[in-house]
Amino acid sequence: MNGKRKIIIAPSILAGDFGNFARDAKRVEQGGGDWLHCDVMDGHFVPNITFGPDTIRALREATKLPLDVHLMIELPHLCVERFIDAGADHVLVHVEAEARHDVARTLELIKDRGKRAGIVLKPPTGPKNALPFLGDIDELLVMTVNPGFGGQPFLPEMLDKIRVLRAEANRRGLQLDIAVDGGINAVTGRQCVEAGANVLVAGASLFRHKTLELPEAIQELRNSCLSA
Repeated sequence: MNGKRKIIIAPSILAGDFGNFARDAKRVEQGGGDWLHCDVMDGHFVPNITFGPDTIRALREATKLPLDVHLMIELPHLCVERFIDAGADHVLVHVEAEARHDVARTLELIKDRGKRAGIVLKPPTGPKNALPFLGDIDELLVMTVNPGFGGQPFLPEMLDKIRVLRAEANRRGLQLDIAVDGGINAVTGRQCVEAGANVLVAGASLFRHKTLELPEAIQELRNSCLSA
């Protein structure tokens, strides 16, 4: 269980309309979203390219919501400060990129700038890879699909990873936000919350909800987890 931490809904702007990001950011805020999740991909670390600091700056101007910026890039330490200057409130980096940069030093840089720091685990990466960093982060994102493209099916085997990480965070007395991203909807979101997650990043299930109404989609996802 997540220890009854507040459930946070973080709609992923990547599932929005690329030609109307500012509009969709405002829709998320008006529709009851808690954070706005922003996936930055460089075409090297993952096989897709999305956007950079200029888009983060435009989103910052469009919404007051915290910008939860997930850097899927090979050398995040070289551009972390550009994203912070653009308006990122949370900056998340992959532990798998450690061969190319010092994750601990990058996290320290983020926190020195007064921002929330986090790490991300791809599906094949075991929970033990996160353990050295747990005391230095505010957020831990467990990818529940292989990163790079939206709309993939949820990987249920990631639930055990969430359980292990929440148990370890509780054992250490850490007030850690555990987030999940990939295939999250009312059913899988509840499963993740039951396993210990408290931040739900969702894209297609919100922006392409059957009602096509973002407030209803966000509330449905939130309600599905309240009793978990």
